[in-house]
Amino acid sequence: MTGTSGTQAPQLPLHMRRNTFDPTPELREIREAAGVRTATNSFGMTVYLVTRYEDVRAVLSDHERFSNMRPPGFIMPGAPVLSDEELASARAGNLLGLDPPEHQRLRRMLTPEFTIRRMKRLEPRIAEIVDQHLDAMESAGPPVDLVDSFALPIPSLVICELLGVPYDDRDDFQRRSARQLDLSIPIAERIDLQLQGRAYMHSLVQRARRAPGDDILGMLVRQHGDELTDDELVGIAGLLLIAGHETTSNMLGLGTLALLRHPEQLAAVRDNPDAVGPAVEELMRWLSIVHSAIPRFTTTEVQVAGVTIPAGELVFVSLPSGNRDPDFIASPEAFDIGRGAAGHLAFGHGVHHCLGAPLARMEMRIAFPALLRRFPTLALAEDFGDVQFRSFHFIYGLKSLQVGWTT
Repeated sequence: MTGTSGTQAPQLPLHMRRNTFDPTPELREIREAAGVRTATNSFGMTVYLVTRYEDVRAVLSDHERFSNMRPPGFIMPGAPVLSDEELASARAGNLLGLDPPEHQRLRRMLTPEFTIRRMKRLEPRIAEIVDQHLDAMESAGPPVDLVDSFALPIPSLVICELLGVPYDDRDDFQRRSARQLDLSIPIAERIDLQLQGRAYMHSLVQRARRAPGDDILGMLVRQHGDELTDDELVGIAGLLLIAGHETTSNMLGLGTLALLRHPEQLAAVRDNPDAVGPAVEELMRWLSIVHSAIPRFTTTEVQVAGVTIPAGELVFVSLPSGNRDPDFIASPEAFDIGRGAAGHLAFGHGVHHCLGAPLARMEMRIAFPALLRRFPTLALAEDFGDVQFRSFHFIYGLKSLQVGWTT
């Protein structure tokens, strides 16, 4: 079975193709052959696709030759033409579209909010949020859609509280972000959704300027308000809002399904606290829900795995393929929570390594065992073949997941 979202897998870009939990075998074939080959992205553009673990790390480590910034005059096919001023406004504050030193200037302001020590202070509140949703599931009774009732709302509420975003607004921003990251939707519509999201974040920035709270937006205004423009604050907050709930929510849904398909390992996560941390790392590696890091542009002619890539070309790195590279880890196709998978690429690598990784890890380390302990008989309430995967999306995951338990 191949997971789809209304689009057949052959129409998907190569780097996004999956067979349920597994990347398409074509990626393995490329990795075992040249390691790099040209492919077509979702916009019909030719890109260079990098598939080996060490090569992926090398590309992501080298921001001088592989830039995150779009070169002057670059326009995505189908995108509306924006003025230089509009483009600068839309890109301001988006760390994923910046290179050092500008990227480092902004990241340094945010790093203190995402240290492991700071995240530990959030642990009781995250546990409370998880328990509240488990209580609601138990009251509703089986079957339930785990995505709607657990996987999506928990990270959304956590990031809303961190940023100071009203949780009552979650339906609107979840709808916008999900469609914004759906690569089957025309680029013009997705850019319009992005502009809507920025307009919403502008209202929150103005509120924080007037009365900064104890959240991240308030902290940025109090400590760095004179250094940051409104556009930069909007870009930072918008990126954190989308990244903070889309990634973790898809890991909670897809990760639960993976554990249900491996009952002995599920039991270990449920019953052995020492197994939880390594299980999260192996789930991140094995599932690799982000198909590719943000595309890079070559600033000069460069060689990767002996393949010459001219200057000005788009380079995609396949995170699922890199994480399944036998030169990185033994028996990479096997799901084995015992090994912990240290060094995986699921959070990226280099200066753009995921800022929110400590938060995501904490949410998963709390949520997975809490769910499995509350419902020790948790099971699929639909045939595995009927599970709907969300494939044509920047972040892989599930549309829904029907689960039940004995009461």
